[in-house]
Amino acid sequence: MNFIYIILGLVLLVLGGNWLLKSSVGLSLKLNISKIIVGLTVVSFATSAPEMIVSIKAALDGFPDIAVGNVVGSNIGNIGLVLGIVLLINAIQVETNFYTTDWPMKMIASVLLFFFLILDGKLSRAEGIIFVVLLIAFVIHLIKQNKTVEIEINEEKETEMSYSIIFGLLAIGGFALWLGSELLVDGAVSLAEGLGVSKRVIAITVVSIGTSVPELASSIIAAIKKENDISIGNIIGSNIFNILSVLGFTAIIKPIENVDAKILSFDIYWLLAFAFILLPMVFLPKRNSLSFKEGALLVVSYIVFIYFTIQ
Repeated sequence: MNFIYIILGLVLLVLGGNWLLKSSVGLSLKLNISKIIVGLTVVSFATSAPEMIVSIKAALDGFPDIAVGNVVGSNIGNIGLVLGIVLLINAIQVETNFYTTDWPMKMIASVLLFFFLILDGKLSRAEGIIFVVLLIAFVIHLIKQNKTVEIEINEEKETEMSYSIIFGLLAIGGFALWLGSELLVDGAVSLAEGLGVSKRVIAITVVSIGTSVPELASSIIAAIKKENDISIGNIIGSNIFNILSVLGFTAIIKPIENVDAKILSFDIYWLLAFAFILLPMVFLPKRNSLSFKEGALLVVSYIVFIYFTIQ
């Protein structure tokens, strides 16, 4: 039954996130908000909604390991599993904004999370506010830079949506996210107790991989279509939003305390390693390029991480 709850929860989270995304983009286009702003705000927040709802639900229920483990595991999975598989399918030529904006911001967010957790083993409301303020500054910077953002939803179709359909999808999507988070968190907690493992292990593996399914699917589709800038942009952007928005808003609503010691002594270092390794990989052996070899290295590293996590 626990696996059924988890699978149903993940399905509802994916569907709810998709419905929320469609309704949000449809409303934004009806209000004539620019595509760049829609992509950087509405789309980014909507695609992070499953992780955010799960983390907030877990924190409110007193399960900090699931709240933090979900984000840490998701970020590691986005680089090791998602980007790794994308590179196994197709090589990527890295654009300049990777060096100037994406990677530096990803490192800043990751290092801040590291210091906040190592400092006292928790995320306070003040630290959550710092994350959200940094997120707002980052989005404003991107809008000012007029960064190109692709929206993977048909614009004509969304423009034709009526307000009743938009708000209907918004309501259904919100309900699906809520119910999905209830089922997923309850199932994950019960599964951990039944297997005799920590909630952190379930969060790092089952929960984080499950909530990363949308990124995996969209990135693989982009890689097959050879839309490589979208692939790496989705992955890096998701990691930044996971830390700054998901953990930021979660900590503001309910400060995260008593984080599992293993997250502080093991997982967080893997998070930093996967974040940092992208820069030397882009430079070596061929500058501005990521290929099959790097993809294989990332996937193998992720498998090693999962192996030691479940030991």
